[in-house]
Amino acid sequence: MTMTATGPIATEMLARLHSALSPTRIELTDDSEQHRGHGGYNPAGESHFSLQIESPTFAGKNRVQRQRLVYAALGDLMRERVHALSIRATAPGEE
Repeated sequence: MTMTATGPIATEMLARLHSALSPTRIELTDDSEQHRGHGGYNPAGESHFSLQIESPTFAGKNRVQRQRLVYAALGDLMRERVHALSIRATAPGEE
């Protein structure tokens, strides 16, 4: 079961992504419960996420460049709080 991310970490992630990348579409899902018992699992939740984000900022950039932009926007959250993030980053008009 996937849940729409609404906790404090997800809220901070979304705020940072909106500020840095001005997405035209964004969906952040907390997948933490699917990782119970695995490395990096945090019983408090909000440790594993899936992100689908569309932004004009990604136009002309390859997959690695797009992921670096996402990681830069999230900054210390990725080093200190979020264990795993699956990213699907597209520019408007891409599938």
